[in-house]
Amino acid sequence: MTVVKNIRLGLIHVAVAISLVPITGVLNRIMIHELGILASLVAGLIILPHLLAPLQPFLGQYSDHHPLFGYRRTPYIALGLLLCVGGAVLTPMAALAMDANFWPGLAFAIVAFLIWGLGYNLSVVSYLSLASDLSGEEQRSRTIAVMWFMMIMSVIGTAILTGRALEQYTPDGLVRVFMTCGAVSLVLGAIGLIGLEPRGAVAATGARHNAREAVGAVLGNPQAQAFFVYLMLLLGAILGQDVLLEPYGAQAFNMSVRETTQLTAIWGSATLLALLLQGLVLSRFLSKKAGATLGAAVAATGFLLIGLSGLLGLSGLFVPGIAVLGFGTGIATTTNLAMMLDMTTPANVGLFIGAWGVADAAARGLGNLMAGVVRDVASATLGNPTGGYTTVFFLEGLMLCIALVLLRRIDVSAFRGEQQSITTLIAVAGDA
Repeated sequence: MTVVKNIRLGLIHVAVAISLVPITGVLNRIMIHELGILASLVAGLIILPHLLAPLQPFLGQYSDHHPLFGYRRTPYIALGLLLCVGGAVLTPMAALAMDANFWPGLAFAIVAFLIWGLGYNLSVVSYLSLASDLSGEEQRSRTIAVMWFMMIMSVIGTAILTGRALEQYTPDGLVRVFMTCGAVSLVLGAIGLIGLEPRGAVAATGARHNAREAVGAVLGNPQAQAFFVYLMLLLGAILGQDVLLEPYGAQAFNMSVRETTQLTAIWGSATLLALLLQGLVLSRFLSKKAGATLGAAVAATGFLLIGLSGLLGLSGLFVPGIAVLGFGTGIATTTNLAMMLDMTTPANVGLFIGAWGVADAAARGLGNLMAGVVRDVASATLGNPTGGYTTVFFLEGLMLCIALVLLRRIDVSAFRGEQQSITTLIAVAGDA
């Protein structure tokens, strides 16, 4: 795949990321700290999109077998991006509506977050499937590295600009920030998508599974089961901090809206450095599995530092802890996504990408919900809000350690051998 196509794929990834950064980098803090909404309720709203994650294998499989207008992925990506941006733009309005009149505002928020969620799930499974379609196995690590490099750059830029725009927080300013991010997302998505996929795609010739068979094709494989659980533990820990990091900075260290927004830029810069190091240096010496192990271990160290910063009242540990977490996240992201693309079969790329998308979304949802609930319960039990946050960060570090143990059992070659046998059995059963 050419460099231009890699960059254009990256622009689609950037478009989705820019629409979401203000939610997990700004809106979560505003809702919890400024509006006084319970962290568990905020987490519950943020995970609503992830409740739709089980649709991903079927959306991916549907696009495998149902090209539209001569394209397998493009129409699904376009529709997903429109819904994703539209729902994201509505979320700050819903948050302000909750503050003004709680129950109608909550209903509005549920609708907005679900629209965002449907678009997110549809766009992600479609553009990752397109990335797999356009790149060979040897190119996938490079493809993923370029996409995530561009995404992290956009996360850093979006965090810096939104922080400056909200240096003096106002409700109108919050809505304007989301509207601007939405418009930029649509423009970049269109530039990346139009003309990227060759026209004339034909339906996949592999087995078409119904819902039960699709689940069986994934869960019937012991290696796929282990990888699914591993992804949920890893991503649940790494991504579960999204809803709490900014309000933690405000609560424990009295940071302003602009200062907590810049935490995303610090995390992103460290992640970006790790992506470069992984792509240019570490990938030559470390296997994907060894790289995934290193990334998780470094991220666990970051959680330890972040938790200790609040427990000991040492603000000097907080920002370095975020940087270490971001560095570990960068290494873990590229290696695990490359492993994810390897854990597919050519005839059912969309199906397996969808299955791993379910693990990703379920991990985000459960991780965020766990973080919010544990924070509220621990804060009430300890009588100290900062103690609630540190409990969450230590728990997430423990989850990463468990994920490392499970990673040792995963073997891509064994997955493919087992999957060939399972697919044959399903085909025979379907004929019968």
